[in-house]
Parts: sequence; C-alpha cells; structure tokens
Amino acid sequence: MAEEHEGRLQPTGWRVPVLLAVVGALLGWLITGAIDVLPPLPWSAIPTLLLLAFAEAFTARRTRRRIRRDPGTEPIQPLSAARLVALAKASALFAALAAGFFLGVALAVVGTLVLPSHREVFFTALGTAASSGLLLGAALWLESACRVPEDGDGDDDPSARA
Repeated sequence: MAEEHEGRLQPTGWRVPVLLAVVGALLGWLITGAIDVLPPLPWSAIPTLLLLAFAEAFTARRTRRRIRRDPGTEPIQPLSAARLVALAKASALFAALAAGFFLGVALAVVGTLVLPSHREVFFTALGTAASSGLLLGAALWLESACRVPEDGDGDDDPSARA
C-alpha cells in the first residue's frame, strides 16, 4: 500500500502550515524583541499579498472548471496543472511563514502601542499577517482545484463500467 503512493505528490495538510506559522511567530516575536529601535515596516506588502491572493483565487476558479471539463472551457495540459500545484504549494508555505512572522511582530509590540512608531508597526504587521492568511487560503484552494476528480477513474467502482 505504501508503494502505491510512493512517487505521488501529497496534498498539503494542516500540520506543515501550522508549524511554519508557529515558527514564524516565534521568529517575529524574538527578532522584534531583540532590536532596540523598530524600523518601519513597508505597507506595500499588504496590497502585494492581496493581489497575489486574488490572482491565485482567480486561477483556482478557472483551473477547477478546466480540470472538470465544464462546457465552454479548454482542457488543461498536465504540465500546466503540475506547475500550478508547485506554485500553490510554494505560496502556501511562504504565506504560512509570513503570516506567523508578522503576527509575532504584532504580538511583540502590542504592549507598547502608546508609541506612534510601534502603533504603525503593529497595524502594518497585522495587515500583512491578514493578507498572508488570505494568500494561504487562496493557495490551498488552488492546490485543491488542481486535483482530478475521483469519479473519472472507474477502476474500483463496478457501476462506473456499465
């Protein structure tokens, strides 16, 4: 049974993104606590991550329709689907790490929000973490959209042969 799935790419589970988010949060919290003067975080990460999340969600929707061969769609090439899965996996891992890191930064400065620079860092970090969370969701959706439906096989189901 283990040999059957040996060379196959497995879907991203919940453990790896959660572990990366926790590691990222610890890193963000430790790094922020170790610096005396916080540099301002770039707010431009928020719209960039939102744009990436939108693009991946749009691609997921189109890909799902193409894989299921909905009327009016062109079938997707297997290599294109494999590239989309690689993009989705990489995006999911990055987004989990980034969401954790920026959440850790926000948690590290939450006690000193009376300082204007810390308040700015807090809101930017929180927005970046939220944008990363949306990218994570879109990446996982794109990964699931690339899966071929099981009902197309017909090998194990005797009713499918009739």
